[in-house]
Amino acid sequence: MNTAMLIGLVAGSMTTAAWLPQVVKAFRTKSTQDFSWSWFAMFGFGVAFWLVYGFAISAVAVILPNALTFLLVLSLFTLKVRHVRTL
Repeated sequence: MNTAMLIGLVAGSMTTAAWLPQVVKAFRTKSTQDFSWSWFAMFGFGVAFWLVYGFAISAVAVILPNALTFLLVLSLFTLKVRHVRTL
């Protein structure tokens, strides 16, 4: 593993881990009203494209954090859909 990949993995780990408190809070409070549908669309597609790009260039430091971030965003999206259905 070279220095650039290590830096990429650390950076990706930190930015992905930054989502965990928000996801945990949303599940505890069952509140996602502060997240707009347009935010989900833009951010979700952005992360998905980063993931595709990571596979295209075979960059583990791009693939892993974006795959985890996409799962976190997907879990928030699922919670928001459930919240809207209960209103």
